[in-house]
Amino acid sequence: MMMKTDLVVIGGGSAGLSAAIEARKNGVEDIVVLERSPYLGGILRQCIHNGFGVHKYKEDLTGVEFAKRIADEALALGIRCIRNTFALDISPEKVVTAMNPEDGLFQIQAQAIVLAMGCRERSRGALMIPGTRCAGVITAGTAQRYLNLEGYLPGKRVVILGSGDIGLIMARQFVIEGAKVERVVELMPYSSGLARNISQCLEDFDIPISYNSTVVDIKGRGRVESVTVAQVDAQRRPVPGTEFHIPCDTLLISAGLIPENELTKAAGIAISGTTKGAVVDDSLMTTLPGVFSCGNVLHVHDLVDHVSEEGARAGANAARYLRQEPAPAGDQIAVEDGFGVNGAVPQLIRREGPETVQFMFRPRDKFRSCAVCIDRDGECVKRVSKMVLAPGEMCTVSVERSLLNTARDKIALRVEV
Repeated sequence: MMMKTDLVVIGGGSAGLSAAIEARKNGVEDIVVLERSPYLGGILRQCIHNGFGVHKYKEDLTGVEFAKRIADEALALGIRCIRNTFALDISPEKVVTAMNPEDGLFQIQAQAIVLAMGCRERSRGALMIPGTRCAGVITAGTAQRYLNLEGYLPGKRVVILGSGDIGLIMARQFVIEGAKVERVVELMPYSSGLARNISQCLEDFDIPISYNSTVVDIKGRGRVESVTVAQVDAQRRPVPGTEFHIPCDTLLISAGLIPENELTKAAGIAISGTTKGAVVDDSLMTTLPGVFSCGNVLHVHDLVDHVSEEGARAGANAARYLRQEPAPAGDQIAVEDGFGVNGAVPQLIRREGPETVQFMFRPRDKFRSCAVCIDRDGECVKRVSKMVLAPGEMCTVSVERSLLNTARDKIALRVEV
């Protein structure tokens, strides 16, 4: 079966729904959203804590409330959302091959596509943690699903590897549910989570955290019985003689997220080695014309409000593409990561377009009383002062396009200390 539509959005989470909503508001009538789960809203459905929607809705919502609100908004606009559907392939001609139980295998010929597939957690296998293959080693997101959707407490004595935001939030929730969190173990000398989560989830509940440390062994017959933790050196290698053992029945892994870009790679779209997402220009269009990328599949965000904002930008730009507005003349300028910058997005700048260009990146380390510099051919053309930069929080900088479009060679972002 072959369908035809103007815009296909792959992913029905906050990024995908925001893109579809904004595209509809910008005049695109024929929109199809493909979502692999039975429900819209993505991972937000299992987030019962608050802190969502403060920027977008000017309210402090739970993830569940945010998901329902944005899903209701999309459905109220008459956007067609096909659920229980897996997108299997995207061709260079923008033909999406998908499958679900009702329709079987089918294809959609799209004029434009928005990629919003989100991200997945790093597992024990990805981290290559040695030890016995016992039960009780799970990711933080899996534990969150067990607790919040299935009503099942997956452990009573927990060690958490990594200080990502989901892991920090689950540390608090485990304590509230009557379990004991023995320790959080973090490889880096700082947390990869938001500062508010360190305060509200660890410090408020007296949960200890060990920095510059990692799990080097897992022991257990049938189920986890203990883990061995060791300090690491400057090269992140375990230091012999620093090992200590922590009895536990659960190891929770919260060691980062990976954008779900298998479809992106299969379509021949260029992938950034730093963000692990698509290479995009400042309209969020990938190297395949008419295909846009946004949200956590492009680069892992800190706040869902930023995900939604980026999704809306992708939807608006997809609508402009469908209107066949004149493409900006001239070539594109490459963007490079300078000192302290880890994965600036976008990676390409058009010489013509809206008056301002928005950059987002995560800093490589903690910096205080610093500035973000935007260099054009080696000369700083804008300097933005920052009180604090931390890897757990996304940094956003807006720059006038007139300062960038005369670059001969490249643009670079760097942290000045």
